[in-house]
Amino acid sequence: MITKDILRVSRRGGYRPQFVAGDPDGRRLAARVFGVYQGHVGERRSDLDESLEALEREADDYKLVRGFAALLDREAVFETRAPLPPRRARRVAFEAAEAVGVADADDRAAALDRAGDRLGVDSDEIEASLYADRDANRVLADFDPRWGPEELLVQYDLSLAQTALFDATEVRVRSTDPKALVSAAKRLGLLYEIRVREGEGPTDREVVITGPDALFRRTRRYGTAFARLLRTVAATADEWTLSADIDDRGREYLLELDDGDVSVPGVEPLAEPAFDSGVEADFAARFRALDLDWDLTREPEPLRVGASVMIPDFAFEYRHADFRVFFEVMGFWTPEYVEKKLAQLADVEDVELVVAVDESLGVGEEIAARDHRVVTYSGTVRVKDVVDVLRGYEADLADEVTADLPDELAPEDDVISVSDVATEHGVPVDALEDVAFPEHRRLGGTLVRPAVLERVGEEIEAGMSLSEAETVLADAGLTDASASLSALGYRVEWEGLGGGTVREK
Repeated sequence: MITKDILRVSRRGGYRPQFVAGDPDGRRLAARVFGVYQGHVGERRSDLDESLEALEREADDYKLVRGFAALLDREAVFETRAPLPPRRARRVAFEAAEAVGVADADDRAAALDRAGDRLGVDSDEIEASLYADRDANRVLADFDPRWGPEELLVQYDLSLAQTALFDATEVRVRSTDPKALVSAAKRLGLLYEIRVREGEGPTDREVVITGPDALFRRTRRYGTAFARLLRTVAATADEWTLSADIDDRGREYLLELDDGDVSVPGVEPLAEPAFDSGVEADFAARFRALDLDWDLTREPEPLRVGASVMIPDFAFEYRHADFRVFFEVMGFWTPEYVEKKLAQLADVEDVELVVAVDESLGVGEEIAARDHRVVTYSGTVRVKDVVDVLRGYEADLADEVTADLPDELAPEDDVISVSDVATEHGVPVDALEDVAFPEHRRLGGTLVRPAVLERVGEEIEAGMSLSEAETVLADAGLTDASASLSALGYRVEWEGLGGGTVREK
């Protein structure tokens, strides 16, 4: 982004940034600005600024020179170079000046000599250090930009469009990647609504984006967030169109952009955080730690709700059947936004939707009346409440999941975990409780052929240490030492904290 004072837009027939990508004159000017920076490596900032001001006077539009310079400044490294730390030199010099009483040049020289004596350096070093940290005196130490002149034009156009959005009150986007757009909008604290509209564009889904205050009045306070949002749109979507209402000193204009206007040249898009709120992040971390038979997906595909679209916060994917449950977290929202969300939920049909509702909203019964399952929370979403709901779905799916499961199974491996067998047959572990394994013996969570157990039993004897026995069992693939030793007729006698000894039962 660049500052508004160097924004270049045309207001004839709309609100149009004056882009330069593909303009030969713009490229030549960009190359000259590059040359000014390259030619001033090792020189003071004031010298660089003087050369840029001279170029501004020659150019047709000084704002364009300043825009290029503003972007290249971020690629430049400026350093303070001085014999002494400037703050220390100033402090000692000012104390010396107060003691001397500076009234003319001779007094000044005497004060510098006095300061030099105190610090053990020449007065010239004091002089050179006094104001070396002022911006004008800092030295251009390195200039190694990420872009050449051509890429600078593309970056400038992106920054120009972002700055044009500073005065936006509402933004509407059609994008081939609406999920990335919605995720960025939520992260930036913006409100969004997805509407289905016919017309030209890469998709019929239009994301309408405003800020929370826009529920009460039109405001430009979210312009910076809109500008950052544009970077995500340009970086993630192959095709997109954007229109925005611009409040330009009380007069409203329409800004229209598309993927042919701006792009992101070799710069990473705005980083997407994992979650939009601490409530969501906390829930996801605790849910995934349980290692259930459900995969948690953040922001799944949009759901059609009447003439608009909504993207739930999560979806639970059941691993053993083609079944999905959507999950929405309703936090502390304004009453107006809650009403809009309730209207959306009323139109969600033919999907399983669970809604976690902040108790302070007091709308749990209204949501339940719309045939959606509700869990309430205060502060954090209780994972157990959600798991209980999912267990109910698992019970309903039990017959479908186990329909093709035989009464007996004979795994080929001599030793195999029950969970691996369940995964192989696409069923939860609990589904194998009533299945017989005639060729294996079940030891805890492991299936083992009797011959293997017999062979292991020949290597274990009473009186050996538990650690030795565990090594023998592990070599055979038996990880549940307690169940295995019990099957062999042994128990463990514990000896304080010193370990255990294998004894016959």
